[in-house]
Amino acid sequence: MVKPGRAIVIGGSMSGLLSGLLLRRAGWDVAIFERVDTELSGRGAGIVAQPELIERLRGLGLATAELGVHITTRKILDAQGRLTHTSQCPQVLTAWERVYRLLRDAFPPERYHRGRGLTGFTQTADAVEAHFSDGETIRAELLVGADGIRSTVRQQCLPDVVPLYAGYSAWRALIAESAFPPDVHRELFEFMSFGLPPGVQFLGYPVAGPDNDLRSGHRRYNVVWYRPADAATKLKWLLTDERGVTHAISIPPPLIRRAAIAEMRADAERLLAPQFRRIVRLMAEPILQPIYDLASPHMAFGRVAVVGDAAFVARPHVGAGVSKASDDAAALAAALGAEADVASALKRFEKARLSENHRIIEWARHLGAYLQAARTQEEQARAGRHSTDDAVLEETATLDFLHA
Repeated sequence: MVKPGRAIVIGGSMSGLLSGLLLRRAGWDVAIFERVDTELSGRGAGIVAQPELIERLRGLGLATAELGVHITTRKILDAQGRLTHTSQCPQVLTAWERVYRLLRDAFPPERYHRGRGLTGFTQTADAVEAHFSDGETIRAELLVGADGIRSTVRQQCLPDVVPLYAGYSAWRALIAESAFPPDVHRELFEFMSFGLPPGVQFLGYPVAGPDNDLRSGHRRYNVVWYRPADAATKLKWLLTDERGVTHAISIPPPLIRRAAIAEMRADAERLLAPQFRRIVRLMAEPILQPIYDLASPHMAFGRVAVVGDAAFVARPHVGAGVSKASDDAAALAAALGAEADVASALKRFEKARLSENHRIIEWARHLGAYLQAARTQEEQARAGRHSTDDAVLEETATLDFLHA
């Protein structure tokens, strides 16, 4: 096995913390560097806690008994608000902040450095040197790029690999349970509920409230509404703020134009079931999330590895983002324990994770094909297979396809 040494992890979100914790368990001296100088927030993000993720958290000795809200049933409502389909699918639904807080609290605070952005790195046969925006250079035996879709590490290793816009966006929000009208609460709150007007998808489900509050009346409802948006026209308009500045990849919620939000609300009144319309009216500060995917041809580069969304970004339909990151981190730690040198270990790690990550990306593309503004002939075929009511209920936010 590789003799544990010093490891630098770039990125302090989910994949960075998972990598850091698992490497520490394997004996590595780990420091995490996060470019943002304030505490991270997963504003507006609900998470399906897949069984694989729950087991990984338990393996780290973290409490999972109250990880989130347990549900058993999925349902679909038609445009008139009538129940058309139900299915049983027991799952744990949680919020980004809950999982992040568990991981953050488990990692030594003195080894977690905020406001430290990576500018680049150099490496030799026996070490890698990370160069930071404050001028400091730190030497280590291993560098892990866990810095998300805008990864500086990936950009240096694979400059031509960039996020690909999927042709649709999502409006998101977390709504306080206490704001729900009683009748809508009875009908929808304890379920994962879908609305499927032609070419769009609306879904909502309960998650923990602030500070992981799981008490009835104190939880939140995670809302996601996927809608086509052509890249050259609609998406550009959505990403342009009131000052006329067009943002790249995403736009901060406070800068979204009032006209864009008004259009979304008007379309909800026109397209969605009455129950969902009432939920949309409760979205006080909606978040716009353009949907991208990204697939890297490699994950290992000498003494440097990329993990999580720095390497692969899957469309949200699979519900695999955090589980994928945890599997990457576990495979990395396992490979380092099975090889005699870092470079060989990272090749082993890449072999273990590359094909499975590609499978996740492709499956997510299948599930989302019918939502795209424009589709190829192959994507049209995918849309026909995966846009039916039964398919949406059976395939959304589950990882059964990985074991098929």
